[in-house]
Amino acid sequence: MFARLRQLVLLLAAVTALAACAGPPVQEMSDARQAINAAEEAGAGEHAPGLLQQARISLNAAEKKLEKRAYNGARRDAREARRRATEALRVAGQSGSP
Repeated sequence: MFARLRQLVLLLAAVTALAACAGPPVQEMSDARQAINAAEEAGAGEHAPGLLQQARISLNAAEKKLEKRAYNGARRDAREARRRATEALRVAGQSGSP
């Protein structure tokens, strides 16, 4: 009886995890926007304009895919936007150092 219950719980957990992956990438989009904002505030527009622009382009691509409900692509682009914005923030931070 416990083995059957355990299998049911594991199956439910797996289905829940898959459903979370299939849904809109809300957290990833938020993370990308926050990273871009932080990079802008740190002066990335001056010190790393190319990286910042790439981050914005990736976020824009993610937003377009989100509108089309292409969630996996949107998630990938949002993560790329965050990665590029984080790199722009790093560059801006290094450029602002004495």
